[in-house]
Amino acid sequence: MLMAHPVILRDLIEQYEALRILHAEEGSSTEVRQRVDDVAYTLCVATGTRDIDAALIAARFRLPGARTEDDSVLTS
Repeated sequence: MLMAHPVILRDLIEQYEALRILHAEEGSSTEVRQRVDDVAYTLCVATGTRDIDAALIAARFRLPGARTEDDSVLTS
């Protein structure tokens, strides 16, 4: 699987979090909801996951400073 660069992952995480806040503040704006869905999908593709919660965990795990020796968050 191709691995997204950590800079890209950090940017996607920041976009997702900002859009979620915007969506919560503005209600159900179609444009904001579509952008949230687009960023969530991109995060899932970039991390090889199927849902946004797993994608956020996987993306954060790949960022510099993540404790790479501890994969307990990702094991079942």
